Amino acid sequence: MPNYLRTFLLAVLIIAVFLAVGYWNFERRPEATVDRPIAVAAIQTIDFFVTNSHTLQFQEDGSVRYELRSKQLDHIQHNDQTLLTQPDLLLVRGTEYPWHITGDKGEVAAEGKEIELIDNVRVARTDAKQRPTVLQTTRLTYFPDDEIAQTQQPVEIEAANGITHATGMKIYFKDSVMHLHSNVRGQHEVR
Repeated sequence: MPNYLRTFLLAVLIIAVFLAVGYWNFERRPEATVDRPIAVAAIQTIDFFVTNSHTLQFQEDGSVRYELRSKQLDHIQHNDQTLLTQPDLLLVRGTEYPWHITGDKGEVAAEGKEIELIDNVRVARTDAKQRPTVLQTTRLTYFPDDEIAQTQQPVEIEAANGITHATGMKIYFKDSVMHLHSNVRGQHEVR
């Protein structure tokens, strides 16, 4: 066999081995497989949805604990999470002066342990003297079992005696107490 033919066949064999190893290595990477987009789609599969939902949760004495309404509710099968469109949460808790929380979107974690309201979140309440308190932020997480809500986002609180701005806050609904975390500043009228 001529020397140039032997060199040519050896070069073809080496190129074939490199191509085979390269192809095998490419196929082993998870991001290169065809199944990857299907797996992502399966994770976000909505197994049911409800339009104009209305949920009531009651306390042990039979009084309403909270009322949750939503334009649309989408349940994600994979993680038992529920997505809400325009959630409207009324925290009655058997009292005369409920807290009213709204937002553009919401997410309810598995088993309803926390409800996150997202974008244009508004928390409002009127007290016994008919004085309104309105809080606005971009994101708020409500924990129904503890009756606590919190955010790390900037908040604006408008009350009868002035306006307060802060970064981060925690609300204790049982006691009607708010703890502001940092960068607190406000304008208040003295009466």
